Amino acid sequence: MASKEDILKKYRANVREKFDMPDLSDIRGITYPDPLLQFMNMTKSVGGNAIEVEKGRDINELIRELYPDAKEIASNLPEITIATRNPDEVGRARDLNGTDVGVIRGSFGVAENACVWIPQQMKEKAVCFISENLIILLDKKQIVNNMHEAYARLSNTSGKTAGDTELFDQYGYGTFISGPSKTADIAQVLVMGAQAARSATVLLLDE
Repeated sequence: MASKEDILKKYRANVREKFDMPDLSDIRGITYPDPLLQFMNMTKSVGGNAIEVEKGRDINELIRELYPDAKEIASNLPEITIATRNPDEVGRARDLNGTDVGVIRGSFGVAENACVWIPQQMKEKAVCFISENLIILLDKKQIVNNMHEAYARLSNTSGKTAGDTELFDQYGYGTFISGPSKTADIAQVLVMGAQAARSATVLLLDE
């Protein structure tokens, strides 16, 4: 069997017309008059929930109100005092199985698609996916308009906002999460929680 380079060489030899890469420098992406409102609306449209939390509100009390039947709450955030599991202290990722609510922190949100950038900020990132319900804490001032701005923010290495890339550099992992896990691939039936959380709630904080 021919090597990969041999195959690519044959393709290149048979290219009859070449085109320069397009100039992407002028592409700015869509912008919104109120990115926060757009983010909240988009979060609901993808099956999630977004709640503006008034300054001074007890987050632990709010989580209890949202999920009164939750027995196992996993978080390594110091402000989440009701956590029964800490993803930094479990022996294996599978020890987080059975988590009713996982509470994590996002660095920033994206208005156009309700994505939230989550750098790995815990030893076992499985908490982001194995939890039946996911709560994301997010500073409501940290909303960008579109993915162009999001990737520009992640690639910025000078004067960057704490949490955007430092934690990504530390653990080598980060992900965008938009609403709960869902799929409609099989028989065109929408299934929530197919691969990860059944519900996702973004708590927009005034930090």
